[in-house]
Amino acid sequence: MDLHTPFETDALASSFATTYAGVVAFIAVVSEGSFARAADRLGIGRSAVSRSILKLEAQLDTRLFLRTTRSTTLTSEGELFYESCNPGVERIVQAVEEMRDLRSGVPRGQLRVCATPGFGRKVVAPLLGGFRAQYPDIAIDLTLDDHPCDFISNRVDVSFRNGRMDDSQVVAKKMIPMQMLVCAAPAYAKAHGLPQAVDELARHRCVNFRQASGRVHEWEFKVGGVAQKVLPKASSTFNDAELVLQAVLNGEGIAQMAGYQICEHLRSGRLVAALAQYAPNDSGHYICYLSRRHLPTRIRVFIDYITLQVRALDLHCITNFA
Repeated sequence: MDLHTPFETDALASSFATTYAGVVAFIAVVSEGSFARAADRLGIGRSAVSRSILKLEAQLDTRLFLRTTRSTTLTSEGELFYESCNPGVERIVQAVEEMRDLRSGVPRGQLRVCATPGFGRKVVAPLLGGFRAQYPDIAIDLTLDDHPCDFISNRVDVSFRNGRMDDSQVVAKKMIPMQMLVCAAPAYAKAHGLPQAVDELARHRCVNFRQASGRVHEWEFKVGGVAQKVLPKASSTFNDAELVLQAVLNGEGIAQMAGYQICEHLRSGRLVAALAQYAPNDSGHYICYLSRRHLPTRIRVFIDYITLQVRALDLHCITNFA
């Protein structure tokens, strides 16, 4: 039995549409940090965003934002409202964007990408210029962070991860192997020699890397087919991979580093490798995303482009020592 007259049904539909538009605008303003950027994201005028917010505040009889000429911040009520409605609205907005991508066939929109600082600077960032030239309607937002990214809360579309993948919640596509090699500067090798076995590391000045978690990264080897981890006593420890590399180039000690960081230095002779026969061979560099289903065009073309370009890079020293 129909409980509403046609007039009442039209009024309910109109009220829902107004509320929906207001909530979408509200979420966009919070996410982007300003009315102008929210308008750009939604593809509408700034005045339309303001009107939607004002109508929503009138419906709720609550002020959601504190606005000045320089900033826009949430009120306490606005923060509570955002926490309550964000997950559902974000999924709706994402679904609409995905459908637009699929229907238009033209890759467009915002692409949020996360990578570790070392791999992001050395490998990913140099490839973005070519990608933007090929897909000018896709805007890239790249974040470099050693912490594992949260796809949901950080709204990340694509993440680059190193090592071994044990997260069943994401799709992980291996681009290239990740080879960890012990290296030293020729001057250090001449003065102190190089380790010929893993248990000789204790005799050397080692440079360690401290991870974002605060833990010092253990050196990994495969001896007789068995994985082995070692945490050598360090003469220096850094929380930045570039500083580790620089210390080794300066002859301050030896370190185990990823192949993509050191392949150029190995080829030029600025570094020499040790214990290559014990290098682990079961790690990789992965490009990760949440789902294969209904993958937006902008994400699919980025994954395909970056994978192809990374595999074509001259990083052969990563596998030459396997």
